[in-house]
Amino acid sequence: MNQLDLNGRWQLSRSKSEQTHPATVPGDVVTDLYRAGAIDDPFYRENERNLQWIGETDWVYQRRFRVPASLLKHDRVVLRCEGLDTLATVEINGRRVAQTDNMHRTYEWDVKPLLKAGENTVRVTFASVNRYTRKCRTGRVFKARVTESHPDAYPAYVRKEPCNFGWDWGPILVTAGIWRDISLVGYSTARIEEVAIQQHHAKGRVKLAVSCGVTKLGRGALRTRVTLSYMGQIVAEKTVSFKGRVFDTDLVVDSPRLWWPSGMGKQPLYDLRVELCTEDGEALDATTRRIGLRTLRLDRHKDKWGQSFQFVVNGVPFFAKGANWIPVDALLGRRTVGDYRRLVADAVAANMNMLRVWGGGVYEDDCFYDACDEMGICVWQDFMFACMGYPSWDKAFMKNVRAEAQDNVCRLRHHASLALWCGNNELEQQGVGGKSGISWEDYKAIFDGLLPGVVKELDPQTDYWPSSPHTPVGDRADFNNPNSGDAHLWEVWHGKKPFEWYRTCDHRFNSEFGFQSFPEPRTVRGYTRREDRNITTPVMEHHQRSGIGNTTIMQYMLSWFRLPASFEMTLWASQILQGMAIKYACEHWRRSMPRGMGTLYWQLNDVWPVASWASVDYHGRWKALHYMARHFFCPLLVSGLEDAQKGTVEVHLTSDLLESVRGQVRWTASDALGRKLRDGTINVKTPINASRKVVTLKLADLLEKHTERDLMVWLEMKVKGRPTMTNLVLFGRPKHLQLAENPGISCKTSAMANGEYRLTITAKKAALWAWVELDGDDTRCSDNFIHLRPGQKSVVTLTPARKLTLAQLRKKLRIRSLADTWQ
Repeated sequence: MNQLDLNGRWQLSRSKSEQTHPATVPGDVVTDLYRAGAIDDPFYRENERNLQWIGETDWVYQRRFRVPASLLKHDRVVLRCEGLDTLATVEINGRRVAQTDNMHRTYEWDVKPLLKAGENTVRVTFASVNRYTRKCRTGRVFKARVTESHPDAYPAYVRKEPCNFGWDWGPILVTAGIWRDISLVGYSTARIEEVAIQQHHAKGRVKLAVSCGVTKLGRGALRTRVTLSYMGQIVAEKTVSFKGRVFDTDLVVDSPRLWWPSGMGKQPLYDLRVELCTEDGEALDATTRRIGLRTLRLDRHKDKWGQSFQFVVNGVPFFAKGANWIPVDALLGRRTVGDYRRLVADAVAANMNMLRVWGGGVYEDDCFYDACDEMGICVWQDFMFACMGYPSWDKAFMKNVRAEAQDNVCRLRHHASLALWCGNNELEQQGVGGKSGISWEDYKAIFDGLLPGVVKELDPQTDYWPSSPHTPVGDRADFNNPNSGDAHLWEVWHGKKPFEWYRTCDHRFNSEFGFQSFPEPRTVRGYTRREDRNITTPVMEHHQRSGIGNTTIMQYMLSWFRLPASFEMTLWASQILQGMAIKYACEHWRRSMPRGMGTLYWQLNDVWPVASWASVDYHGRWKALHYMARHFFCPLLVSGLEDAQKGTVEVHLTSDLLESVRGQVRWTASDALGRKLRDGTINVKTPINASRKVVTLKLADLLEKHTERDLMVWLEMKVKGRPTMTNLVLFGRPKHLQLAENPGISCKTSAMANGEYRLTITAKKAALWAWVELDGDDTRCSDNFIHLRPGQKSVVTLTPARKLTLAQLRKKLRIRSLADTWQ
């Protein structure tokens, strides 16, 4: 088999226009126009408003390429397009090959009769999706768009990335283009089409059932060799002869190295290679799948609360800790392998073990799932349906959806990280049988029929879940029932409930909830001018897509903190506020295990620079929430549940560890300046993969004397004499705390290896949510937004984005805390 890569330099033009621009494939039209200087930066200020004509335009990508005579000697030469966005007409040498209508599918066509040795041309014309969806809006009326999306386009009619039309965190930049690889593939006799692998685990042994489908151009017998290797060493192999179009074989692995999620064990990966040849030994094709040996299922069984919802790996239930994943960029032509790997590594660094690939984006690139395999991040995978109705009564639409599902299930099913297939995002929540205009019969045709059927046929060892959220017991319309299923809990952000409301929730698995913040000043400066830097300006409101967004942030800000003294401090304080909100939720749900067995906050990342629910902003800068997540997702969590009326603090110990360890829980009650009032130590033996209350501290006398404005409780977990986790408990709002205006923060800096620096930070008086930054430079910290106690040292490792001398670093270093926000 031979392959000719058609990626690289192309030419872009408007349909029926002679003006061309250089373009890059894979890519998209908006990115190509910007790189060519034909449009302004779509993310700067309000430039997006002036670019809506792009989505109303037909676009042409074309290039010349040379075909070697050797490629045409093959029996068949196919044009393989792994991603066409979206309504494409493909031509080779001026002759039409095909038309496509699904961004999420891989297409192949035999084009050998259209090719010639030497120079050839390929042309792909993309019709305006916006205009197409308006033409579709002539029959049955139903909810075909979301409120925050393009006001005159209806994405439900077309199989394209839904959020490309806009969302409540993303811009309206409707793209077109060749967004994944395009190539010519030549082969003779036969070719491997698909490889399916099922695992059967027994004590000390795993049997792999391997099934391979081939495309044959003749009737002759073929031979295949299947090998399984670990770190280059073959551990099992088998050679099989067959005559049909499918062959099956088994491989047995003794003493298997099992794959575990991050925090539970290692992630060993094996290479399963299939080599296809003729009976005479002539090599025809080969392919490799990298797999992890594990069982990973969704466990739902009857229990005393209703029905469980927990993931079980290798027979061990685990608490899912993580976030929701949206596309890495609003413009997919900008995405890189580095972006994917950085974001997955960020999830691991925050002690996460699961990401939910949300159904309003795309089925992600292979490199994303590869990174999750390598780093131990389990993937909850939505099919790409979100928040609107879909025309299941249209036979052509259903045929298209089936092919899309088949393509992506076959592409992703071998990944060790794949934990769940989910039919859609929030369709059951959005009013099936009511305001959506879609009946339950219409809905079930896709999500109870077509999609689970594809999963059962092609990936029977991965569980299917119809919707998120979904209630499987009782009334399905009661989508957030706390006794079974998963829940999307938006009563804080959208319902204005206090953060403490989260502590009343006893849901089984919390797959969405969130609170917004602004990005840091360095990010905001990148899309604003000086005159834009007030949260009420048109530009700042343009980079806020939730209709209630900035107002809601400020309402909660005034409830929790004193009014920030400047625009910059408003941005920083919003991040602390966001982190507090999610901390309330995640600590409560971790304390609630095993009733609740998962919490995935909304959201991990951003698609452009914007105020949003993300914990990592568009430029990869960690917000306060992401640093806080390292603590509230810590494998060994010590947390406090205060009761100001009783004057008590329940101290809880939550452990994800699969073995018990001995340690000490230390607690210190102090006034708001950090002066010790009372302390104690409890020797503990940690629970195994569970949570329990350690002690109830009775502090009514202290609370009566000092009031909630002047009392704090510091918690610390030590194992083998070393701190593993710290926490802080407050009895009242931070805005009322009698904190020192100048806590006397000081820092000693020293250079380490690999361009890192060691900061030893102290304070004369208590300083809450102290954060480190470098003036004018990006940096990553081992910890940030930390609480400083008098007499205690906090050590932070700082890694600047560029090389700095120790003198330069000291000049740029800034350390501030909550008290600085209002001064």
